[in-house]
Amino acid sequence: MATVTNTDATQIKARRAVLAMPEYHPPLAARTALRLDFNENTFAPSPRVLERVHAFTAEDLTKYPEREPVEILVAKHFGLQPSEVLLTNGVDEAIHVLCTAFLEADDEALICTPTFFMYDVSVGLMTPNLVRVQADASLEFPFERFLAAITPRTKLILIASPNNPTGIVVSREHLLAIAAAAPQAVVFVDEAYFHFHGETTLGDVPNIPNLMVGRTFSKAYGLANLRAGMLVGPAELINYVKKVCSPYNMNGVALACLTEALADQTYLDWYIREVHTGRERVQAALTELGVPFWPSSANFVLMNIGPKHKQLVDVMRTHGVLLRDRSSDPGCDGCVRITIGIEDHVTRGIAALKTSLEEIGWTATQGAK
Repeated sequence: MATVTNTDATQIKARRAVLAMPEYHPPLAARTALRLDFNENTFAPSPRVLERVHAFTAEDLTKYPEREPVEILVAKHFGLQPSEVLLTNGVDEAIHVLCTAFLEADDEALICTPTFFMYDVSVGLMTPNLVRVQADASLEFPFERFLAAITPRTKLILIASPNNPTGIVVSREHLLAIAAAAPQAVVFVDEAYFHFHGETTLGDVPNIPNLMVGRTFSKAYGLANLRAGMLVGPAELINYVKKVCSPYNMNGVALACLTEALADQTYLDWYIREVHTGRERVQAALTELGVPFWPSSANFVLMNIGPKHKQLVDVMRTHGVLLRDRSSDPGCDGCVRITIGIEDHVTRGIAALKTSLEEIGWTATQGAK
């Protein structure tokens, strides 16, 4: 009979831990209706991006992609040094490589919930010690309780601002205070929705040795299908991350299109204005309908429908509009999220929402916070 050694037992335990980790299963099937469910650009990228796609030749597709030349252009665009920038396969990969580079089995990672679920997934690959600080009913960032949760074992802190799914901002002052309170940890600020708010810690990176910032080009730039993201940090930390990052993590089509997207500031400004205007319209409509919601600084609004949340999502689909049910997020029971897009999409979304609420017999008392 075979003997199980301590090493074997450790490996078996590690495999079981991996099998028990949370998985992300995006509900993307049959998204043929108006996409107000995944916080994407609901319209299109810059026309320059489409022109670049059409210009690709057969030979272009046979070449390995070169990330570094585009990183130089991106760094210049954002006023950074190339050594401070790593382009990634969306922010999802940025989160993954951060966890791989800076977490070991006995370390702790710290997040505030509710927030982006991929933090749970990527942290779980490296350590079982994910500490979650739950926001109260206001869903505001619990700054004092969050600071109190930092320990000497905290090695990675992940904060989304504006947060997903709430749209709530963590102030730059609080973010820098957290970085100062945890010098032993890497503090990652996920600015995926930066364009719809405007406050950033990007300029603080050269002066804060443990601060890293993530950006995506999926939202305002409309490149979600190309998977383009950016990780910014001190050169020393970026070098650590590069050691666990594939040299060909971004494909050549995405790299070529990213340069065109960045060059079209006129398009970007237009789309951001559309979202700002649309967000005000949606929040005004929810107020008129008596639907409780959290004022948002992102390209979506989280609303409290109460027990009929799933019914609303199903009925909205019959009217050709997709919403995202967030009721399973911690502290978000009964909540549904609506993405803000261009003017026509907002108009269609509001009209469908009014009709659907009537059809399910929803009343304001059913969605009380």
